[in-house]
Amino acid sequence: MKRNFTVVIERDNESGGYVGFVPGVPGAHTQADTIEELHIHLKEVIELCVVDMDEEDKKYIPDFVALSQVEAAV
Repeated sequence: MKRNFTVVIERDNESGGYVGFVPGVPGAHTQADTIEELHIHLKEVIELCVVDMDEEDKKYIPDFVALSQVEAAV
């Protein structure tokens, strides 16, 4: 069975590469030099993390709702 996962991708200002993680999937995070490479790594890490989850835990993987930005004084 295939499923779409929401991933968060950020630029690592120190290395210039990209970091990605999957909210709601413990351990599903990785990094790469390009977005394309990051997508490959994310797919691999999602498959590795989810295969170890029991069926009950899989029910709690969150469904995507929306993206939003919040402005704050920092």
